[in-house]
Amino acid sequence: MYRITKNLSFCYGHRLMNHPGKCRHLHGHSARVEITLESEQLNEQGMVCDFADIKQFAGQWINETLDHNMLLHKNDPVLPLLQEAGERLMVVDEHPTAEFLAKLIYNYVSKGGFPVTKVSVWETDSSSASYSPA
Repeated sequence: MYRITKNLSFCYGHRLMNHPGKCRHLHGHSARVEITLESEQLNEQGMVCDFADIKQFAGQWINETLDHNMLLHKNDPVLPLLQEAGERLMVVDEHPTAEFLAKLIYNYVSKGGFPVTKVSVWETDSSSASYSPA
């Protein structure tokens, strides 16, 4: 099995309602995402995938959808205030955790036809969450 990993970076804000610690407050992260692709065979160029292709596909979507965006749960009471102020928001049905982001990115890359097997989102230098379907 051949395996490659592409790292991309983005910044986002969120909060985790009902969290017992400081994550219940609005805050931001400079995140790193690791996208791992696997294949038993290499393409005609001798690659699993060109790093530039995954960077362009996933990177553009991450920049447009997640980068410098505030991710909030649909029931967050601060949502109307931020919407009224014209802030950039992504309203989600689940709590906007690193686990949620890993699955969100995984699903997008997978739908693009890439042989993605795992996505990890590093919220900090020492904390990451991963998603893979099995």
